[in-house]
Amino acid sequence: MTHETQNALLEDWTGPFDAPPFARIKPADFPPAFDAAFAAHKAEIAAIADNPSPPTFENTIGAFERSGKMLGRLSAVFFNLAGADTNEEIEAIEREVAPRFAAHDAEIHLNDALFARFDTLWRARQTLDLDAEQLRVLERHHIGFRRAGAGQPPQVKARLAAIGERLAALGTQFSQNVLADENAFALILDEADLAGLPDWQRAAAAAAATERGHEDKFAITLARSSVEPFLQMSQRRDLREKIFRAWLARGENEGASDNRAIAAEMVKLRQEKARLLGHESFAEFRLADLMAKSPAAAQNLLDEVWTRGRARALREQAALQELVAAEGGNFTLQPWDWRYYAERRRKAEFDLDEAAFKPYLPLEQMIAAVFYTAGQLFGLTFEARTDIALYHPDARAWAVRDRAGRAVGLFIGDYFARPSKHGGAWMGAYRDQEKLDGEILPIIVNVLNFVKPPPGEACLLSFDDARTHFHEFGHALHWL
Repeated sequence: MTHETQNALLEDWTGPFDAPPFARIKPADFPPAFDAAFAAHKAEIAAIADNPSPPTFENTIGAFERSGKMLGRLSAVFFNLAGADTNEEIEAIEREVAPRFAAHDAEIHLNDALFARFDTLWRARQTLDLDAEQLRVLERHHIGFRRAGAGQPPQVKARLAAIGERLAALGTQFSQNVLADENAFALILDEADLAGLPDWQRAAAAAAATERGHEDKFAITLARSSVEPFLQMSQRRDLREKIFRAWLARGENEGASDNRAIAAEMVKLRQEKARLLGHESFAEFRLADLMAKSPAAAQNLLDEVWTRGRARALREQAALQELVAAEGGNFTLQPWDWRYYAERRRKAEFDLDEAAFKPYLPLEQMIAAVFYTAGQLFGLTFEARTDIALYHPDARAWAVRDRAGRAVGLFIGDYFARPSKHGGAWMGAYRDQEKLDGEILPIIVNVLNFVKPPPGEACLLSFDDARTHFHEFGHALHWL
């Protein structure tokens, strides 16, 4: 097989940290790699389920934990790319493979012979001399099988499998539709439309317009770090309304990207799944395995927060409405007015101007700040690595070490919004930490959507941006 026909996804990854060879991965590599990985995992599961020896922790739980390595490796790379750097080819593969993953998972968890081995161990757990970690692993797997439908009649299992496949397909389409709407909209502005916007925001809007082919114009996109500062600073009430309504309407526009029918079908399928598994509602099913345990407990918490939060919001609304009137506004405060007048109130009452603070929150210093915090709290150090090819030029990597200088993992930061990236902020893992058969170091990524500044200028964060940055980095520390 020549190098040109080799599939990088199926090779051993031998670079620094055994990181995925992003520079050599092509979307077309994924379908054949998934074919091979699904087949390998099915064979591993069959070997466990059909093992003639009585079940033990090692030949059942241990073997199950070790199975699916190739599939897990591929799925981590693929779905992280689908979120952070997608394209039409990846989206097409995602639509095909998402229900396939659901069907594969159902085939495993609805396998009677496999579940029987887990169930035998669970029933005998007090006699197996398991340590706390082993007992917890057994418990979680047994719960997972039960919640997937193990032990149900054949017709129920068949329907649960079908529902799982359909929900996977719907969820993928829902997410892709939101991204399509985000990319389809940009509020293109002229110089006369920029009243109230500080220089840093004008520069970012100019860069966004140029990127979209609008020279000498300005663009506000549906990236949160573009929308929220505009709502906060722009004096143009009509334009604030336009961008706010566009933000709310993602996935709710007539046409191919409309999510309303998808959402309705998802709700119905979730309810059917819950009933098949013996629950009154999907909320009851979902919460049964979480801390709240019941919809009533969750609702009580929400009611308590809502009552106090609503009272506070109404007081703030009244204060903002007074400010509108004091400035001669003859209108009732609307959602697209809230951030603008809240910012004016902060300036008036507390002499706090977020635009004046932003120069003190540049992204590079905030990256240094989270690294410094991790060093002070946990003794971690972060060394920039430029020798690891990543999936996008904006992504950056750091090797993480502990107080003794031992390698902890690889951290990737991907900070700027772009059309190939879904909105929001999250932590992901290209490889999870593992200590089952020797220590495997994790590869963790923080994905954010800050507005990219023009070349040579600093990316200035808002308070919310900075808090989000610290929040996602906290997840990264957990996974590291």
